[in-house]
Amino acid sequence: MENEKKYLPITEWALDDRPREKMLIKGVNALSDAELIAILIGSGSRDESAVDLAKRILKTNQNNLNQLAKLTLTDLQKFKGIGEAKAISIAAALELGKRRRLEQALEIPQVSDSRTVYELLHPLMSDLQHEEFWVLYLNQSNKVIDRWLASKGGITSTLVDVRLVLKKALEVGAVSIILSHNHPSGKREPSAQDHELTERMKEAARTLDLKVLDHIIIADQKYFSFADEGII
Repeated sequence: MENEKKYLPITEWALDDRPREKMLIKGVNALSDAELIAILIGSGSRDESAVDLAKRILKTNQNNLNQLAKLTLTDLQKFKGIGEAKAISIAAALELGKRRRLEQALEIPQVSDSRTVYELLHPLMSDLQHEEFWVLYLNQSNKVIDRWLASKGGITSTLVDVRLVLKKALEVGAVSIILSHNHPSGKREPSAQDHELTERMKEAARTLDLKVLDHIIIADQKYFSFADEGII
């Protein structure tokens, strides 16, 4: 068909549609999120360039990389032009970014405020579609000596065994702990169950001469701190 669009090889794309060449000339910081994803995709189709496909994927996810990182391989393959290999490349790159952020967070020498805790734990929980409950164990100088996944649950809740959390604290020699869990719904405010668990943990820890310094709820790019709100 004469009016049918033909696929153009990358060497014939307009300069703005050639992210590899742009990276070589201007450096990686000059590329947009869509152009970086286009490099992962490698090629488009006869109807759409790799950059246009990447823009479409991002637009569907509110141009938010954190939202994109929540997609499964199956979700990614629902986009026309994304097969299994391309979906794996995108997911792998996003996971590498997450792990890099986690390693950077682990270099934090000590916990000084709620934001520090958020930066430390956000890479672990930001992309999850289920709830997880993590505990940070600190020494006398507020340095993190261990972190522990205490519980993994469903979409709206997770069960936490207070005894196991405190047993772990004694094993690692912690003097204080910080509680944290995520809200996949994106709602920042704590539930009645969150308040109840925090109080039970605080009372039980007191009997062992341990302090519960904070309980951080992570909800996408937001967080709630019980300590900041003066309720712990």
